[in-house]
Amino acid sequence: MSESAQPAPVGIILAVDPDRFAEVAEALRRAGLTVTGEQPALGTLSGTVAEDRIPTLETIDGVESLDRERTLQLPPPDSPIQ
Repeated sequence: MSESAQPAPVGIILAVDPDRFAEVAEALRRAGLTVTGEQPALGTLSGTVAEDRIPTLETIDGVESLDRERTLQLPPPDSPIQ
């Protein structure tokens, strides 16, 4: 498969064990996660990863949940839909 045929990474948000944050974050990085945001006190990470790596990330000890990032589309202020 050529480089141009690689799928685009997907954005994800993870909840991890806050008591083991550094350890779990490092394991996620080794498994392919590119971390874009960290909140150790809350036990959350955000980042991007190849879609085919998501099942691997979900199996890492200390990962409590994994969800795709969502974008909320709001209507413009002058829209009749409020």
